[in-house]
Formats: sequence, structure tokens, C-alpha cells
Amino acid sequence: MSPFFVPDDFDVPESLVGPGFHLEPLGPQHNEGDLQAWTSSIDHIRATPGFPNGRWPPLDGLSPAENLRDLERHADDFRRRAGFTYTVLAEDDRVIGCVYIYPLPSDNQVAQVRSWVTAHCAELDLPLHGTVASWLATAWPFREVRYRPD
Repeated sequence: MSPFFVPDDFDVPESLVGPGFHLEPLGPQHNEGDLQAWTSSIDHIRATPGFPNGRWPPLDGLSPAENLRDLERHADDFRRRAGFTYTVLAEDDRVIGCVYIYPLPSDNQVAQVRSWVTAHCAELDLPLHGTVASWLATAWPFREVRYRPD
């Protein structure tokens, strides 16, 4: 078993375009939009498959500085190829969600994937899931993908 989530020679995709949205790597530049997106949709996100434990998003929110640290951590994971978080952007480039691709803690060749969109864009939840699932199956080197575990 490889000790790495993705091989060194794998070109990590920088974007994905879907119906009514596009993805790009999440980073500090998304802080304001990301914070507004998830804080406006806590109940919707917590009801989304893949977020069953009720720990995220936090009911009491995060300060802009705390959210920025979280985005910086995700960007660092991306740079180190330890995990890949993409922001979901509407056609007008508003942040409307996220996609998280991380190794299963017990097996780094299995991708554990979660995604959410804002309550305002709930109609994109299923198209996002379908587009990302297809992308993961065809463009990524994972042995297995677990998307939206119960």
C-alpha cells in the first residue's frame, strides 16, 4: 500500500465545471464568502448526508479569523497533497458550498468525500454529487471512493 493519498506524478485537478457551478481549490481568498455561505445554511448542511455527527458546522459559528485559519489548513493540505478541499462557486463566482476529499483514516487509498451547498442553492446538491462522483471515478487514482457515508 502506498503511503501517499495520491501518487507524486498525479496531476491534481485545479477545477471542475458542472451544471450551474464550478470548483476551484479552497483558499484564504474565499474567507468572506465561505463564512457567509456556511453560516447562512447550518441546518441545511447538518441535514446533508455525510454530516451526521452534528459537530460541523458549529452552531455558535466561527470568527472570521478562525474561519481563515481553517481555510489556510485546507489550502496547506492541498499543497501537501494530504487532502483536497474545493470551494463550490455559482456561475457568478459566489461561494455556495464545499467539496472535501480526504483519505479514510484507516486506509489512505480510500477517499472519503463530503460536499454541501447553501440552503439557497439546495437544488444543486444532487447535480454536485453526481458530477463530483463521476469526476472522482474517472479522473482520480483512488482505489475506492466513499461519498456521503451514513
